[in-house]
Amino acid sequence: MRRVTAVPAAALGLVSLVALAPAASAARSTAPAAAPGAMAAAPYEYLGWGSPQKPADVMAATGVKWFTLAFVLSDGGCNPKWDGDRALKGGSDEAAIKAIRAKGGDVVVSVGGWSGNKLGEKCSSASALAGAYQKVIDAYGLKALDIDIEDTEFTNSTVRRRVVDALKIVKSKNAGIVTYVTMGTTPNGPDATGKDLIKKGAAAGLANDAWVIMPFDFGGHSGSMGQATVGAMDGLKAAVKSAYGYDDATAYRHIGVSSMNGKTDDTDETVTTGDFNTILGYAQQHHIARFAFWAVNRDRQCGSGSDTDACSGITQSPYAFTKIAVKYTG
Repeated sequence: MRRVTAVPAAALGLVSLVALAPAASAARSTAPAAAPGAMAAAPYEYLGWGSPQKPADVMAATGVKWFTLAFVLSDGGCNPKWDGDRALKGGSDEAAIKAIRAKGGDVVVSVGGWSGNKLGEKCSSASALAGAYQKVIDAYGLKALDIDIEDTEFTNSTVRRRVVDALKIVKSKNAGIVTYVTMGTTPNGPDATGKDLIKKGAAAGLANDAWVIMPFDFGGHSGSMGQATVGAMDGLKAAVKSAYGYDDATAYRHIGVSSMNGKTDDTDETVTTGDFNTILGYAQQHHIARFAFWAVNRDRQCGSGSDTDACSGITQSPYAFTKIAVKYTG
């Protein structure tokens, strides 16, 4: 995920689960996940820095209905706040959610990211972490929650298990809630740490709606970013199929992609609209659970001297990437 160093507490990293399985054997059912519909295309927007576009304006320009709003972090303890310092209620973040809903849309809230204090680390138990997640769900009456697990939260085996167990509790207390777990990837799919996270979910009986990868910042790959993403998604599907015992069709319905538009953090990487069309074709062919990207903030051409945390770094028309992603309906 791109990191914005101008925001010390900001978790700028793109990196997200439908009924709870009562036991690990139940998690091996091939029953399809709930059809994602408009929720399937929910690009990230980060409201904590720079000059983010008004979500209602984005909706009017593109037809998008859902946004993934980032990021909720720890305030230093086991308590959730936007970027670790803005209250869940009564501020600009809640106002943005109300504005989206007033226009017929809705939101996924993303917890985590690359930077800042992570709830998975600051909460000392799965039950405490589930309580922190529940505060976010209750604050906005959420239908969907994204856990963007990166950096030290991702690499700590104890924390990975804590996140899985907390989500299982959340599932048991919020009937029908959709949850995503988002993580980094290699061009061949999740690395050993990512596979371990998926296996922990399966072993715990966590009926994850989608394991989502961020296919960029590869540090080298062959071919286009679109084809590299296809390879990474195939690897993710294989990992989920193996862990849960799903058939191919069910495994595809439990995976998702969260790409990055334009120039990525790697100087030799560019994700083009052509690559997005390749990803869209893959999503439509296999009926994956989620097609998101980082970020709406960047879905515009840079002006002179502009920081590419707030623009794509390539020549493009406004919202060119959002207009492709919104074509995906599950």
